[in-house]
Amino acid sequence: MRDDLIRRRLAEANPWWSTGSPANESSAWVRHDLLLAARSNFDIGYRSDILADIATAPIGDSLTVLQGPRRVGKSVVVRELAAALCARPDVDARQIVSLACDGMTAQDITQAIKLGRELTRSIDQPHERRRVWLLDEITPIKGWATAVKHARDNSAFGLDTVVATGSSWRAEEDVEGNLFAGRSGTTGLRRLRHLMPLSFRDYVVTVRRSLPVPDAIHPSLLQSPQARLSFETMRFAIDDFDLAWQAYLASGGFPRAIHAVETTGAHDRGYLEDLHAWLRRDVDPDGPQESILLLLDAIATRSSSPFDRAGTAETLGYASKNTFDRRLARLVASYGALWCPQRNDKGRTIPSTQAKLYLTDPVLAWIPNLLRAGAEPPDFTRLTEQTIGVGLARSIDDHESGRWIAADTIGYTRTSTGNEVDLAPVNVATPGGPRSTTPIESKWVDHGWRREALKIEGKFARGIVATKTILDFESPSWAIPAPLLMMLIGP
Repeated sequence: MRDDLIRRRLAEANPWWSTGSPANESSAWVRHDLLLAARSNFDIGYRSDILADIATAPIGDSLTVLQGPRRVGKSVVVRELAAALCARPDVDARQIVSLACDGMTAQDITQAIKLGRELTRSIDQPHERRRVWLLDEITPIKGWATAVKHARDNSAFGLDTVVATGSSWRAEEDVEGNLFAGRSGTTGLRRLRHLMPLSFRDYVVTVRRSLPVPDAIHPSLLQSPQARLSFETMRFAIDDFDLAWQAYLASGGFPRAIHAVETTGAHDRGYLEDLHAWLRRDVDPDGPQESILLLLDAIATRSSSPFDRAGTAETLGYASKNTFDRRLARLVASYGALWCPQRNDKGRTIPSTQAKLYLTDPVLAWIPNLLRAGAEPPDFTRLTEQTIGVGLARSIDDHESGRWIAADTIGYTRTSTGNEVDLAPVNVATPGGPRSTTPIESKWVDHGWRREALKIEGKFARGIVATKTILDFESPSWAIPAPLLMMLIGP
């Protein structure tokens, strides 16, 4: 990309440069910002605080990588961060350098860093000032981590605050080795973060405000006295939580999808087509028009069982299992799906066994039914299991950053008789050392839960059966309505 084009892109991405300081003037651009204004068309009142600590921290040598699926609002939270920084009296707006990296190369990024500093050189008198770099959608670019590492190792860029975002991750980039190893920084900020669709807890806080919201707890404490007390505080609202759960499974957690379902009772087809276009672009850009719809449908209908990749590849007409595996890997790397591998009694993954595969948000399971004639609507029992699994995985990663990307969050296990327990115990960090999560079996039922509980008790002596509306503490395994369970798991 030519320098003049990079300069133009920088100028367009940083409207606050022209307003300068003081803070009341440097924030004037917010009123006219197209990205922030567009949100008003589908605003449900949700505001993520995922970058709030960066907005108030001293500007210094830190690097934060924010990842998550497309259309979830990463660009919006980055824009909100810019607005918060512009409002600080100790920050000159020209210290903030934003860059939309879509379509750029690693070499372009290197040059953009040089040009961004050159374009804001007026703030470096009498002393060079540290900057905040907002590099949006950089992580899909091949070689981006090496380019950023080189700039941080060899220029004043290494003394700046950097926020890098993206909608997919490349294992070969080795972000941890290139950017985090030996670079704890001075600000103490969390370096790897995920912005995901609203969890059920987020949904309740935002949309169902009359329902009680107990504190979330560590996933190892779901059968603790603290958890029991929290479950009891929600007992009176079980039926209301059940309705909220069904509404959440029908809309998913993407804010625009929630807005459409809450205001019209139906999905916005145009937005579903946007989500479909994202998946086609990132997962199977060269495949036929229906390839993603067929893939999503295949995953959604098989999510409660170990995923037979070879058989599914043959059913869907893929030329080879390797081709199909590459599509699945891209889907996982784009935050569209999450593997749930089989684990042994010590919580370790068992090699050469079939894993389950969960879609990361309920709306992805609805896309085939709403965009393709003949596809069946998703089953709420399967949606419940995958939503609990994904929610637990998010909680584990929240307590121990990096485990989502390492594919080391959840897993299922088998009993001695060959039965499955949906979510096996895995070790998770706590201030007092690692602890095992509570085993969970998902059965969206109003009766007959004890038969499922016996499988958990035979394997682990205790656990939780996630039901539809049953709340029962009288056995070693507790029956907990799925929405109540997700209120405590968080995040």
